[in-house]
Amino acid sequence: MKIKFVIRWLPVLLMISASVVWSADPYPQKPVRMVVGFAPGGAPDIIGRIVGRHMSESLGQNVIIDNRPGATGNIGAEIVARAAPDGHTVFMATVSVAISPAFYRALPFDPVRSFAPVSRVAMVPLLLVVHPTLPATSVRELITLAKSKPGALNYASVGTGSPQHLSGELFNARAGVRIVHVPYKGGGPATAAILAGEAQLFFAGMPAALPHARAGRLRALAVSTARRSPSAPEVSTVAEAGLPGFEADNWHGVLAPAGTPKSVIARLNAELVKTLGSAEVQAQLIKAGAEGVSSSADEFAAFIRTEKAKWAQVAKMAGVKPQ
Repeated sequence: MKIKFVIRWLPVLLMISASVVWSADPYPQKPVRMVVGFAPGGAPDIIGRIVGRHMSESLGQNVIIDNRPGATGNIGAEIVARAAPDGHTVFMATVSVAISPAFYRALPFDPVRSFAPVSRVAMVPLLLVVHPTLPATSVRELITLAKSKPGALNYASVGTGSPQHLSGELFNARAGVRIVHVPYKGGGPATAAILAGEAQLFFAGMPAALPHARAGRLRALAVSTARRSPSAPEVSTVAEAGLPGFEADNWHGVLAPAGTPKSVIARLNAELVKTLGSAEVQAQLIKAGAEGVSSSADEFAAFIRTEKAKWAQVAKMAGVKPQ
């Protein structure tokens, strides 16, 4: 009797099973767009292309870089926050996404609620450089000089609200000095200013500044991250060089729109962890001045919350009022 029942209903059961399988659409179904909130050639673009190229192979779909520069990455962030939460649009975020709430009252996104974190991707140090004529060959000497001349020194940044800006303010707060912020319109003008001696110091992007330091056109004092950079292992950290507790990481990581299915986040996370575990990828990132660092989605979410609170406090100490 039971055998007859099974035989009788077997075609129906097979149809139901097939419909369940067919309804569970595989991911990804089309190319994945990785939005980068900065222009081609910068660290976010380079890192996105390195990671995206290798992820394309394992995902079976192209990862296409879509550069949407402007407002320190906020334009790109808004595009992704408003995108369909299906995993086919992701954001190569930087620390700027955690800094922006301290500078803008009416952001069109929230760094915590508007996104589904996937994974950290890279630790990107800033290189503290000074003009060679400045009488300071170490972080300790720079602090001593700044204390002897309050307000006489200035530091360049790529713009107000940038990681370079707040790294300078964090240095002021930790060292108890007053070095004046001078914003420039991008990394090129800021680098030109310090090469010309127009600015005395700069928390510069590693790829752009390191060649100048090695050529003697600038003097590298330290890297901003908690540990030394494999791109320049001979350069100490700011904390090692005389300012314990200082850490500023221009980190990069991948975010998806809030509401993206957990299964899709898990797939993206697995592919990123696999990609960042590749020796070839790590070597390419180190050459670009970065270091590959992966995490779980939950770890990245907690990290973003911590970073948002940290930089809000630094902005408050600097007297920044959201506009």
